[in-house]
Amino acid sequence: MIIRILDILRIGLVSVSFFFGYKIGFSHGYDPIVQLHFMIPVVIAAIAGISGLEGLLFGKRSAEMKGFEVGSNYQKQSAIAMLSYAFAAILVYFCNWGIKAELTIFFTFIFFFFFSGLNHGIDAIQRRNYKWQNINRPFITLLLIAGMIYPVIMALKILQN
Repeated sequence: MIIRILDILRIGLVSVSFFFGYKIGFSHGYDPIVQLHFMIPVVIAAIAGISGLEGLLFGKRSAEMKGFEVGSNYQKQSAIAMLSYAFAAILVYFCNWGIKAELTIFFTFIFFFFFSGLNHGIDAIQRRNYKWQNINRPFITLLLIAGMIYPVIMALKILQN
């Protein structure tokens, strides 16, 4: 039950981030940098932070729900990596290091998340692992990328000028 609650919390926080992020971004014309300044730490903390805590605190149940092996040291290592992304995003935000630092941690996180989604998709096909916790990752990753691509591209255009 706790894993499902964490899933709902992750998706809910990201949805709230999108709502308020786009609202903030379009409040006075369009400012993708202000939008991303809000969205990046919330998205990364919600996904990576909650996933990292889930992997460390509820690793056995989480692995079972995904159809993965239980008790792997790689699972702990992955959880620690996820927490590292979350802490780095929060640090960059509170230290106000700017959009370039925020985009750097975002790209690092999204590359990991993309390849993780690819890994889950391959696992679903090769091992016929059709557990919800496994097959949702590729689709959720694509939705996240689709929602972030416009503000990222617009921010990069501003930075080039």
